[in-house]
Amino acid sequence: MLKKVEKKYSAKKTPKAELKKWYELMTLGRMLDERAPNYLKQAVGWSYHAPYAGHDGIQLAIGQTFVRGEDHLFPYYRDMLTAVSAGITAEEIILNGISKATDLASGGRHMSNHFAKPEWKIHNVSSCTGNHTLHAVGVARAMKRYKHKGVAFSSQGESSVSEGYCYEAINGASCEKLPVVFVFQDNGYGISVPKRDQTANERVADNFSGFLNLTIIHCDGKDVFDSMSAMEEARRIAIEKCEPVIVHADCVRIGNHSNSDKHEWYRDEEERAAAKAQDPYLAYRKELLSSKVFTEAELNAIDEEQKKVVLDAHTKAMKAPNPTPESIFDNLWPESYVSTKYPEGTHNQSGEETKFIDAINGTLKAEFRHNPNTFIWGQDMANKEKGGIFNVSKGMQQEFGIERVFNGPIAEDFILGTANGFSRFRDDIRVCVEGAEFADYFWPAMEQYIEMSHDYWRSNGAFSPNVIIRLASGGYIGGGLYHSQNLEGSLAAIPGIRIVVPSFADDAAGLLRTAFRSKGPTLYLEPKSLYNSKQAMAVVPDDFEVPFGKARVRREGTDLTVITYGNTTHMCLEAAEKLAGEGYNVEVVDLRSIIPLDEETIINSIKKTNRCLIVHEDKVFGGFGGELVGIINDKAFEHLDAPVKRVGSTFTPVGFNRILERAILPNTDRVYQGMLDLLKY
Repeated sequence: MLKKVEKKYSAKKTPKAELKKWYELMTLGRMLDERAPNYLKQAVGWSYHAPYAGHDGIQLAIGQTFVRGEDHLFPYYRDMLTAVSAGITAEEIILNGISKATDLASGGRHMSNHFAKPEWKIHNVSSCTGNHTLHAVGVARAMKRYKHKGVAFSSQGESSVSEGYCYEAINGASCEKLPVVFVFQDNGYGISVPKRDQTANERVADNFSGFLNLTIIHCDGKDVFDSMSAMEEARRIAIEKCEPVIVHADCVRIGNHSNSDKHEWYRDEEERAAAKAQDPYLAYRKELLSSKVFTEAELNAIDEEQKKVVLDAHTKAMKAPNPTPESIFDNLWPESYVSTKYPEGTHNQSGEETKFIDAINGTLKAEFRHNPNTFIWGQDMANKEKGGIFNVSKGMQQEFGIERVFNGPIAEDFILGTANGFSRFRDDIRVCVEGAEFADYFWPAMEQYIEMSHDYWRSNGAFSPNVIIRLASGGYIGGGLYHSQNLEGSLAAIPGIRIVVPSFADDAAGLLRTAFRSKGPTLYLEPKSLYNSKQAMAVVPDDFEVPFGKARVRREGTDLTVITYGNTTHMCLEAAEKLAGEGYNVEVVDLRSIIPLDEETIINSIKKTNRCLIVHEDKVFGGFGGELVGIINDKAFEHLDAPVKRVGSTFTPVGFNRILERAILPNTDRVYQGMLDLLKY
């Protein structure tokens, strides 16, 4: 629904104190905006700066509408005045620009012009422009669930609205009726790409005009009074109707896109002059004078005051410490939960064995009972008797209700991105998602996965996405492409997310419980062929916990170390038993945890056996085994009596026909032969 907003503000209607505050903020912001390139010229910092001049009206309004303690704000890289208007000081802006250790946004870890103040819920967002729309939707979902009065503000340029995740965010917010205000700051260009190459509509907001439960407001983002009226109305609608609002603000970009751009290459002199003539800051100053609310002397006095503020901020910021080289390993991920009863992740309990699938289901329910701030969503997650594509979460919605267990759309980016946002609302929230129906379908969520991987590091420990990503992984089900492949070889190269792969029911339960009780993201890969496998059954203590980074020696041996995980653990144990009948004693090490990795157990085993075979289901070429070989060569080479060998899949996709699948995936016979070759080397 398109809504016309009456302009409530003007120089005549607005109290002088308010007009003065706005002028002070606009003056301070413009001084910082114009000063920023000088730091680059002096080789001090601010190597990336996107000037906001021309967006003054809407950015002032966003910051003034933001209510500290109630709202969450997700600014984008051009939102300097938004940040200043919301209360971030000149010193804090400069600390961010010159990447000091005391920078609130990231401690110098993130690109300049990425403004944040975590304690105020002004969020550090990634340079993937616009993907924070999903995080804003996630926060808004939490606001609605917890009956919190407030809105999530998401701000971006109009060109990034072309990104798929923006459509997913707005579609999801309108479907769920969430209190989000999406602000599109439209200056007509995506760097050098004109708007006509982005969308057929003159205003990108009109692309969403058919969405239900969505209000669209157009305003002049160059006009302070029109922008203030629009933003106040947007926040009121979002709260009162609990629905999303788009504010489309027409702006103008006076200068280059950034300090690495030359707009002279694609804008002629006439266009550049026309943009400069529309300067919102000068227009506001002129309005204050022509309305006779302020005199020239009064405004000049304010200018001088703000110059002093900037100079004082500069002096303090220049004295601030720089980040240290050794700090690069700080805040890679939060400390994980530590088990006191099961410190090694092993147990000696006897009793009835449990299926792999039942162990996961039982632990999910137990953790939901343990922590009432636990949620789960995904595709096919909860519709009557359905509980995920494999029914792993069967019965959860019936017990815990639709507020905590619900479906997500078929949009993997949305599922994971809103999990990130939801977990930002409270530190004790834990979100579990089925990131995709099959691990192979997870790739559309990769931009959110990467964002999540460096959230904690990038924010210098200020924010951690407390999210468990469950994925049904691997083959041996005759699934072919998109139903049978493995991801860990690719994903292990991305720092910041723990990756675990259980092989038995007890470890499936223990690793899942630790993931729920830890802070930070965990990728939990479930070998789906083991769900109902008799081989994977085990006795599962009700309170079992498996620490991250603790491998489990499944079979003691002296002649050969076999390192494995997931489906192939069972093949390795079968092959080792067969070789035992031939007089060989093979040790089988089940990693359980890929990231972090238990290097100590691996190296100690090799010291004992002097030979090593690595077995995994994924491709040998580019698989995680290659990393293991590198670690072993670096740290245990002198203990080897033979080269480290690998057994895994062929360097092909997984075929659908069972004949093709058997030719591609490893099996017990291949594992046996790999062991025998090394034993006889």
